[in-house]
Amino acid sequence: MRRQRVAAEAARLLAQGGGDMATARRKAAERLGLRDPAFLPDADEIREALQAHHRLFSPGHLDPGRLRRQREAALAAMDHFADFEPRLAGPVLDGSAGPGDAVVLHLHAEDPDAVARLLADRGVPARQQRRRIHPATGGATDVPCWELVADDQAFELWVLPPSAARQAPRDPLGGGALPRASLAAVARLLDGPAKP
Repeated sequence: MRRQRVAAEAARLLAQGGGDMATARRKAAERLGLRDPAFLPDADEIREALQAHHRLFSPGHLDPGRLRRQREAALAAMDHFADFEPRLAGPVLDGSAGPGDAVVLHLHAEDPDAVARLLADRGVPARQQRRRIHPATGGATDVPCWELVADDQAFELWVLPPSAARQAPRDPLGGGALPRASLAAVARLLDGPAKP
Protein backbone atom coordinates (compact mmCIF):
# COMPACT_ATOMS: atom_id res chain seq x y z
CA MET A 1 0.00 0.00 0.00
CA ARG A 2 2.84 2.41 0.81
CA ARG A 3 4.56 1.71 -2.52
CA GLN A 4 1.26 2.54 -4.27
CA ARG A 5 0.94 5.80 -2.32
CA VAL A 6 4.49 6.81 -3.31
CA ALA A 7 3.81 5.82 -6.93
CA ALA A 8 0.55 7.83 -6.97
CA GLU A 9 2.24 10.89 -5.49
CA ALA A 10 5.17 10.59 -7.93
CA ALA A 11 2.67 10.31 -10.78
CA ARG A 12 0.89 13.46 -9.58
CA LEU A 13 4.21 15.34 -9.50
CA LEU A 14 5.12 14.11 -12.97
CA ALA A 15 1.70 15.12 -14.32
CA GLN A 16 2.32 18.61 -13.00
CA GLY A 17 5.65 18.78 -14.83
CA GLY A 18 7.74 17.66 -11.88
CA GLY A 19 10.86 16.51 -13.76
CA ASP A 20 12.07 12.95 -14.17
CA MET A 21 10.83 9.79 -12.45
CA ALA A 22 13.73 9.48 -10.04
CA THR A 23 13.24 13.04 -8.77
CA ALA A 24 9.46 12.60 -8.55
CA ARG A 25 9.87 9.35 -6.60
CA ARG A 26 12.33 10.95 -4.17
CA LYS A 27 10.06 13.98 -3.60
CA ALA A 28 6.99 11.76 -3.20
CA ALA A 29 8.73 9.61 -0.59
CA GLU A 30 9.90 12.73 1.28
CA ARG A 31 6.39 14.24 1.27
CA LEU A 32 4.96 11.00 2.63
CA GLY A 33 7.74 10.67 5.22
CA LEU A 34 8.97 7.33 3.87
CA ARG A 35 12.67 6.56 3.90
CA ASP A 36 12.75 2.77 3.67
CA PRO A 37 13.79 1.70 0.13
CA ALA A 38 11.34 -1.21 0.39
CA PHE A 39 8.52 1.33 0.01
CA LEU A 40 9.90 2.91 -3.16
CA PRO A 41 8.12 1.92 -6.37
CA ASP A 42 10.03 1.00 -9.50
CA ALA A 43 9.67 2.68 -12.89
CA ASP A 44 6.89 0.35 -14.07
CA GLU A 45 4.80 1.04 -10.95
CA ILE A 46 5.20 4.79 -11.44
CA ARG A 47 4.31 4.53 -15.16
CA GLU A 48 1.15 2.58 -14.28
CA ALA A 49 0.22 5.17 -11.64
CA LEU A 50 0.87 7.97 -14.14
CA GLN A 51 -1.39 6.36 -16.73
CA ALA A 52 -4.10 5.86 -14.08
CA HIS A 53 -3.71 9.52 -13.07
CA HIS A 54 -4.15 10.64 -16.67
CA ARG A 55 -7.18 8.39 -17.20
CA LEU A 56 -8.81 9.91 -14.13
CA PHE A 57 -7.83 13.58 -14.35
CA SER A 58 -7.02 14.21 -18.03
CA PRO A 59 -8.39 11.45 -20.23
CA GLY A 60 -7.34 13.32 -23.39
CA HIS A 61 -3.72 13.10 -22.27
CA LEU A 62 -3.27 9.49 -23.43
CA ASP A 63 -3.76 10.26 -27.12
CA PRO A 64 -2.30 7.49 -29.33
CA GLY A 65 -2.27 9.88 -32.31
CA ARG A 66 -0.15 12.43 -30.45
CA LEU A 67 2.19 9.72 -29.15
CA ARG A 68 2.60 8.45 -32.71
CA ARG A 69 3.47 11.98 -33.91
CA GLN A 70 6.03 12.31 -31.10
CA ARG A 71 7.57 8.98 -32.09
CA GLU A 72 7.60 10.03 -35.75
CA ALA A 73 9.40 13.24 -34.73
CA ALA A 74 11.86 11.11 -32.75
CA LEU A 75 12.50 8.90 -35.78
CA ALA A 76 13.10 11.91 -38.05
CA ALA A 77 15.51 13.43 -35.53
CA MET A 78 17.30 10.11 -35.08
CA ASP A 79 17.76 9.92 -38.84
CA HIS A 80 19.12 13.48 -38.79
CA PHE A 81 21.61 12.60 -36.02
CA ALA A 82 22.42 9.11 -37.36
CA ASP A 83 26.19 9.75 -37.16
CA PHE A 84 25.85 9.93 -33.36
CA GLU A 85 24.23 6.47 -32.97
CA PRO A 86 21.04 7.92 -31.43
CA ARG A 87 18.86 6.07 -28.93
CA LEU A 88 15.34 7.10 -27.91
CA ALA A 89 14.70 7.09 -24.16
CA GLY A 90 12.11 8.45 -21.74
CA PRO A 91 8.36 8.95 -21.91
CA VAL A 92 8.03 8.99 -25.71
CA LEU A 93 9.59 5.53 -25.80
CA ASP A 94 7.68 4.05 -22.84
CA GLY A 95 4.35 5.56 -23.93
CA SER A 96 3.73 7.80 -20.92
CA ALA A 97 4.49 11.07 -22.78
CA GLY A 98 2.17 14.00 -22.44
CA PRO A 99 1.76 16.96 -24.78
CA GLY A 100 4.62 18.90 -23.21
CA ASP A 101 7.09 16.03 -22.86
CA ALA A 102 10.32 16.26 -24.80
CA VAL A 103 11.66 13.62 -27.15
CA VAL A 104 14.76 12.45 -25.27
CA LEU A 105 17.58 11.29 -27.54
CA HIS A 106 20.89 9.92 -26.35
CA LEU A 107 23.61 10.86 -28.86
CA HIS A 108 27.10 9.36 -28.64
CA ALA A 109 30.29 11.27 -29.44
CA GLU A 110 33.97 11.33 -28.46
CA ASP A 111 33.77 15.12 -28.60
CA PRO A 112 30.58 16.43 -26.90
CA ASP A 113 31.04 19.73 -28.75
CA ALA A 114 30.46 17.94 -32.07
CA VAL A 115 26.69 18.09 -31.45
CA ALA A 116 26.92 21.78 -30.53
CA ARG A 117 28.85 22.50 -33.73
CA LEU A 118 26.31 20.63 -35.86
CA LEU A 119 23.45 22.60 -34.30
CA ALA A 120 25.31 25.90 -34.79
CA ASP A 121 26.22 25.05 -38.41
CA ARG A 122 22.55 24.38 -39.17
CA GLY A 123 21.41 27.52 -37.35
CA VAL A 124 19.34 25.55 -34.83
CA PRO A 125 18.76 27.57 -31.64
CA ALA A 126 19.38 25.35 -28.63
CA ARG A 127 19.99 25.86 -24.95
CA GLN A 128 22.70 23.88 -23.19
CA GLN A 129 21.90 22.16 -19.92
CA ARG A 130 23.36 19.24 -17.93
CA ARG A 131 21.68 15.92 -17.16
CA ARG A 132 22.70 13.26 -14.66
CA ILE A 133 23.20 9.71 -15.87
CA HIS A 134 24.24 6.55 -14.06
CA PRO A 135 26.79 4.78 -16.28
CA ALA A 136 26.68 0.99 -16.43
CA THR A 137 30.14 1.00 -14.86
CA GLY A 138 28.77 2.60 -11.69
CA GLY A 139 28.53 6.02 -10.07
CA ALA A 140 26.81 9.04 -11.56
CA THR A 141 27.99 11.74 -13.92
CA ASP A 142 26.60 14.83 -15.61
CA VAL A 143 26.50 15.00 -19.40
CA PRO A 144 25.78 17.91 -21.74
CA CYS A 145 22.21 18.19 -22.98
CA TRP A 146 20.88 20.46 -25.71
CA GLU A 147 17.24 21.55 -25.44
CA LEU A 148 15.47 22.74 -28.57
CA VAL A 149 12.08 22.92 -30.23
CA ALA A 150 11.44 21.85 -33.82
CA ASP A 151 7.98 21.83 -35.43
CA ASP A 152 6.39 22.52 -32.03
CA GLN A 153 8.03 19.43 -30.51
CA ALA A 154 10.52 19.78 -27.65
CA PHE A 155 13.72 17.74 -27.85
CA GLU A 156 16.48 16.95 -25.38
CA LEU A 157 19.74 15.79 -26.96
CA TRP A 158 21.89 14.15 -24.29
CA VAL A 159 25.52 13.68 -25.37
CA LEU A 160 27.04 10.48 -23.96
CA PRO A 161 30.39 8.79 -24.61
CA PRO A 162 30.56 6.29 -27.51
CA SER A 163 30.76 3.32 -25.12
CA ALA A 164 27.22 4.14 -23.89
CA ALA A 165 25.84 3.31 -27.35
CA ARG A 166 26.58 -0.35 -26.65
CA GLN A 167 26.05 -0.33 -22.89
CA ALA A 168 23.04 1.73 -21.78
CA PRO A 169 23.20 3.78 -18.59
CA ARG A 170 21.52 2.27 -15.54
CA ASP A 171 17.90 3.09 -14.83
CA PRO A 172 18.05 5.24 -11.66
CA LEU A 173 14.80 3.64 -10.45
CA GLY A 174 15.48 0.00 -11.13
CA GLY A 175 19.23 -0.45 -11.32
CA GLY A 176 19.02 -2.38 -14.61
CA ALA A 177 19.72 -0.91 -18.02
CA LEU A 178 17.74 2.21 -18.91
CA PRO A 179 15.21 1.30 -21.62
CA ARG A 180 16.29 2.78 -24.96
CA ALA A 181 15.59 2.11 -28.62
CA SER A 182 17.74 2.40 -31.73
CA LEU A 183 16.53 4.02 -34.95
CA ALA A 184 15.54 0.59 -36.34
CA ALA A 185 13.66 -0.29 -33.13
CA VAL A 186 11.70 2.99 -33.22
CA ALA A 187 10.81 2.33 -36.87
CA ARG A 188 9.49 -1.11 -35.86
CA LEU A 189 7.56 0.47 -32.98
CA LEU A 190 5.84 2.78 -35.47
CA ASP A 191 5.01 -0.14 -37.75
CA GLY A 192 3.11 -1.81 -34.90
CA PRO A 193 -0.29 -0.84 -33.46
CA ALA A 194 -0.59 2.77 -32.22
CA LYS A 195 -0.47 2.20 -28.48
CA PRO A 196 1.93 3.06 -25.64
